[in-house]
Amino acid sequence: MKRVLIPLFAACLLILLGYAMIRPNRVFWDSMEVTVTAYNSTRAQTDGTPHRAAWNNRLKPGMKAVAVSRDLLKLGLDNGTEVWIEGFDSPYRVMDKMNRRYERRIDVYFGKDVKAAREFGHRKARIYWR
Repeated sequence: MKRVLIPLFAACLLILLGYAMIRPNRVFWDSMEVTVTAYNSTRAQTDGTPHRAAWNNRLKPGMKAVAVSRDLLKLGLDNGTEVWIEGFDSPYRVMDKMNRRYERRIDVYFGKDVKAAREFGHRKARIYWR
């Protein structure tokens, strides 16, 4: 009986551990609460190059991209980092960084849809990354 139960238990444990590594959680992922806002590819919200991000990434409407405040860079939220935002169903990529005046904040990219960005507003949410 032990010959069957021990390998079965080990297999179940490995499956659960694998799932825990894929989905965000506080045990295997870094997390913190931040202010989440929205931004668009408009000249009024950028330095004059609306589809070019701070790391020279090209932004296209429909992308799941975020900009992070510069204080989050030293925590590992650098260019290309996958970020899960509590309340959203899929991950986003860090592709831009914000002005130095912002702290503990991320901007979700809404392409050219200014109305949707305004409706999103700002809120507090927990983010996860590794």
